[in-house]
Amino acid sequence: MATKTFFNFNLFDGLHNLTQKSAWFKVDTLTGKIISLGTSNPEKSNIMVDLKQKYVMPGLINVHTHISGDPDSFDGNFNRSEAEIAVEAYQNLQILLKSGVTYIRECGCAYDIDIKLKKSQKEGRISKIPSMITSGRALSMTGGHGDGPNVSYLTDSPDEVRKATRTAFRNGADCIKVMATGGVMSPGDFMNDPQLSIEEMRAAVVEAHHKRKTVAAHAEGNPGIKYAILAGVDSIEHGFYVNDEDIKLMLERGTYLTPTLLAETLIPKFGKNVLPDWELKKAADALDDTFVNLSAAFEKGIKFTCGTDAGSPFNGYDKTPFEFELLTKLGMTPFEAYQCSTINSAKLCQIDDEYGTLEAGKIADFIVLDSNPLEDVKAVQQLDKQVFQKAIRQY
Repeated sequence: MATKTFFNFNLFDGLHNLTQKSAWFKVDTLTGKIISLGTSNPEKSNIMVDLKQKYVMPGLINVHTHISGDPDSFDGNFNRSEAEIAVEAYQNLQILLKSGVTYIRECGCAYDIDIKLKKSQKEGRISKIPSMITSGRALSMTGGHGDGPNVSYLTDSPDEVRKATRTAFRNGADCIKVMATGGVMSPGDFMNDPQLSIEEMRAAVVEAHHKRKTVAAHAEGNPGIKYAILAGVDSIEHGFYVNDEDIKLMLERGTYLTPTLLAETLIPKFGKNVLPDWELKKAADALDDTFVNLSAAFEKGIKFTCGTDAGSPFNGYDKTPFEFELLTKLGMTPFEAYQCSTINSAKLCQIDDEYGTLEAGKIADFIVLDSNPLEDVKAVQQLDKQVFQKAIRQY
């Protein structure tokens, strides 16, 4: 067995609220999995890598990305061809990986480009991109949030949702994204406008759960958040106006919440004189409520995941590390903020048997930092961090 041993570093394994000094782990270079690990006296391998007392932590998992989006273009990318978007999406994936994101879950991708790029990745034709849970196109009602050319399946009944879900899985999707409410970027609705009905979303959930797959719901306001929970979705995306009734239901059902705080924060910060007034007003009006409501959800025990809505306005693919700083503004410690990625995101994506934490038997996806991330949540924002996938340095 060919092996590689990394040694002489401080380890934050994603599981425990501490860093282990003089740490090491040994990796099977064929599978990329950690065989053994410990502190002091590292086990020998034919390849020994000295990390020079830097800090090692698990690669980041971002469960809400839109790799076909352009954060510097505000027309929804609707005027670009599939080939143009595919090239941009590949570049966006590379930026994600360089920032430290080693695994993503897509939440709606034009032309099913994520599915196609994942196929190319598996075939070895493209590299230096994160591993992916793909969604392909989202499911939207006609005229709803996400209704755009080649962006969504337009579904207006449980039967249409059922067919679209089955079609998405036939095409290679790993998860399903449904639109439960209006949103910031859609001109004809508001955050509290319900869109797909309970019955429609439940049809997607039933089909997905038959295949042991998950459903994510874009849900910003009520009653749509509640409808999505009652339909049985696995995660609420955004959840800006989550209330006590929603929190109770989510705790009963084990529903995850992906707050996408960057998306909500960046539009009011940079959108003035750039975005339409209606879009800017939606985001700005919700901002204060967002942090109050989500802080209450965290305090009451809701399981938060790490997702940024990368690809939305001003929300570049290099910004995932900044989401953790915003999560601490909800009352989380740095350790709790990272666990949104290392523990909860991995479990939501059903990859926690191999990814998320650095333990024996798991894949050696990790980042190398100059400073202790548990002492300073901004440590992960380091631009020149080292990024490894399956113990192979990518950046």
